[in-house]
Amino acid sequence: MKKLLLIQLLVLILSAHSKLGLYADGCYICGSGSSSNCRDYCSYSGSDTSESRKKCEKSGCKIGGTASCPSAANYKVCSASIFDSPIDKKSLLASLLAK
Repeated sequence: MKKLLLIQLLVLILSAHSKLGLYADGCYICGSGSSSNCRDYCSYSGSDTSESRKKCEKSGCKIGGTASCPSAANYKVCSASIFDSPIDKKSLLASLLAK
């Protein structure tokens, strides 16, 4: 009886673990015309949503499709920032000097 309970518990744990894998991270393929920061890929966290796509587009990626994220060092991969937009240092400096 204990073996049966142990097997059922193990099956329950493994099935819960496999469902968590459905929300894996991924990358968008950045096409021609993308910024140099996002030359090849833009990584996102969670599932593929329109919000993730918009964040990658704000980072300078012209999305051409989805892919798994590369691990090679010769690819340029930017990230879908959790912030709305990156700070533009030049415009920030210009606004501070104008005051």
